[in-house]
Amino acid sequence: MTDPLVVGLTGGIGSGKSAAAAMFAELGAAVIDADAIAHELTAPAGQAIAAIRQGFGDELIGADGALDRNAMRRLVFADTTAKARLEAILHPLIRAESERRCAAGLAAGAPYAVLVVPLLVESKTYRSRVGRIVVVDCAEETQILRVMARSGLTRAETKRIMATQATRAERLAVADNVIANDGDMAALHAQVEVLHRLYLERSDKSCQNG
Repeated sequence: MTDPLVVGLTGGIGSGKSAAAAMFAELGAAVIDADAIAHELTAPAGQAIAAIRQGFGDELIGADGALDRNAMRRLVFADTTAKARLEAILHPLIRAESERRCAAGLAAGAPYAVLVVPLLVESKTYRSRVGRIVVVDCAEETQILRVMARSGLTRAETKRIMATQATRAERLAVADNVIANDGDMAALHAQVEVLHRLYLERSDKSCQNG
């Protein structure tokens, strides 16, 4: 039997990944969010906390027992090796848990799984783990305005975050499917529904090939 379909969903900050993911979930897909898993791993008593404490010291752990994200952000800017060391701790854990949740969702009857990975293109390894890559895309100015409106960041701060991510062209270059999200929620939903039907068809064929 062909492996069940796992779709990788990505897009730049402010592109609308979360909204698209929620729509896929409403239509019956098993949606797994890599960022949410990362937050769980670095929450108080999270699975990654002991390794982070050992690798970076108590000063990177907040009074509540969670990763001090602001302190880690400052360290990453000051120490070029810190990001790689943190990723070496987190990425294997995120990968294992996301694979477990994908399998659980499919076993529970979901026709396909959607793995939401903000930095999918940057990771270089996800192509081997997903059957399709769908990119939520919009104009860079739209991204900036959305992020400023929702988070209160300045234009300069938003552009600095965007500069650390893959470019729009790099994301589009790896996309199997693209969701254009410069319009309203109705337009977004219509595109998600089209892809949902496509992925249902691919999932049915996967089952029939068994």
